[in-house]
This record gives sequence, C-alpha cells and structure tokens, in this order.
Amino acid sequence: MIKKKLKRIEGLTLVEILIGVVVSSLMMAAIYTTYSIVNTSYNQVLEKAKVSRSSRDLIELLIRDTRMAGYKYYLGDNELGFPKESYLEFIGGATTVKDSHDPIAIFQNTLGHNIGDTIPTPPMKHNSDDTCCDKIHIVYDDFNQNDTNQPYKRYKVTYYALPTSDGSNSDGSTKNPRYAVYKSKISWRQNISSDTGSWVADCSECYHNELIRDYVEDMEFVALDKEGKVLIPYPTPTTDAGRENLYKVKAIDIRIAFISEKPFFRFDSREGNERELSGFSRGIKLFSDRNLRDNIVVTVYTRNIVGQDIF
Repeated sequence: MIKKKLKRIEGLTLVEILIGVVVSSLMMAAIYTTYSIVNTSYNQVLEKAKVSRSSRDLIELLIRDTRMAGYKYYLGDNELGFPKESYLEFIGGATTVKDSHDPIAIFQNTLGHNIGDTIPTPPMKHNSDDTCCDKIHIVYDDFNQNDTNQPYKRYKVTYYALPTSDGSNSDGSTKNPRYAVYKSKISWRQNISSDTGSWVADCSECYHNELIRDYVEDMEFVALDKEGKVLIPYPTPTTDAGRENLYKVKAIDIRIAFISEKPFFRFDSREGNERELSGFSRGIKLFSDRNLRDNIVVTVYTRNIVGQDIF
C-alpha cells in the first residue's frame, strides 16, 4: 500500500522549474518596464503642468500691468472735494528712466534693476552669449479716496531678471544655472497742495526685488506700432530715436522661456540632434541637457497709450 501511494505522488522536474522561473522573470520584467514607462510619462506630465501653471501666473501679471500702461484716472464731479482729474505733475520726454513718466520703456538684453536706475555694474550672466533678459518699465495712474493728502496715485513697475543657481559643483562649475524674474514698484509722491513731486520707494504699496518666478531661460518684449510693425529702436527715454517711439506703442509681444526644475528627458541629446529654443529677435539656441524648455508667447494691447497730451 505504501509503495502504491508513493507512485502516485507527482513532482516537478528541474527543466519544468527552470521554465517556470524564466516565464516568471519575463512577466516581472514586462510589468516593471510598463510601470517604468507609465511612471516616467506621469512625471513628465506633472513637470510640464508645473511649468505651465507657474508660467501662467507670471504672464497674467505682465498682461495686467502692460494693459494699465499710460492709464490716467478721471474722477469727475464728486462730493468728496477732490479735483475732477489728476493734478499730478507729468514729466514726459525725460532723458533718464529715473525721471521719466512715459508709459512704457523697454531695455533689451539688460539684467538687474536699481530703484534709482543707477546700476554701476550690471549683474554677470552665466555665459557671455546669453541673451536673457529684457527689462520693461510700466507707468500708470490710480486713485485712493482714503488718502486725503494724495488721492491721485502714479506707480512705476519694473520687470527684470537676475541670474541664479543652486550653488557650485565640486569642479567649480555652476550647478543648475538659470534666471529668475523679479518685480519692483515705486510711487510718485505729490500732495494735493503741491505743484511738483518725486518718485519714492518707501510707500506702503512699494517693494523691490520681489521674486515672481524662478527657472526662466529668457524674457523678451517687442513693441509694435498701430500697423503691427516692430518699433526700432525700442521705446526708451535714454536716446533721441527711442523717445520718438514712446507713444507709438500699440501692443507688446511678450515671450518668456521657462525651464523645468527637474530633468524632463531620459537622456541628454546627442551631438547634432540638440534641442532648439527660438525667440522673436534672438538666434536659435541649442541645448543638450535633459531639462524641458518651453516658450509662452502673448500679445498685449496697450489700450491706454493714446498720446503724451493726455497728461
């Protein structure tokens, strides 16, 4: 009886065990590969969504302020005892940004900003061939009925970029070099009983070097006239030709190139197959690293710039 029972006990041969191990290994490899592909795609979608979300915030700020350029507040008849329209002094055609009240001034390929617009040494760029970034000054009026000393307000906001990084590598090279966009805001102080005033940076609404967005590759502003043609030279109070274009601005093309915080692609690009990034007036730049770079482009109409005589 015992011998018969032993004969009925069936086992696996070594070959069958090896086949099972091989099949299981193939299945596990397929599952891991699928997971890795899905996880990589998911992380890429998250990183791209993060770039898009944070870039949208900066773009919305720029759109709002650019549309306000040249705005003048009219109160009209009122029971508050305030003047019907702004009494603020207007300094048009000034030869320096510090004194200028002109709605928009653009400076190409210029980093940094000083409240007094006196920059002895411009910030160093990461590379000598970097074209980042343009700087823009925007001036507009506002009104605050709670401020009886100066109900009419005038602000100058400035968007500019500064170089930043995550420190240095062991070999002394810059770790993760990039640029960040900052914003400053100053106010024109002129009491209701005064005939003149001055720009100040100590008002309650004022600030300087306010970080708006990190991980920027480039920022570009292009001024357009009423026919949609690029204004050359750019509107600026520092040159005679630039001053002639200050009130011809009818729209601003804005381009901001963002860079991902983390590596986006799996591998560096091969030589001869680098990833490209282009701009309005910039040459095409080539990149071989794993980071994602994406352009956001908008056109903003400067609906409040109608002529210097409005002031």
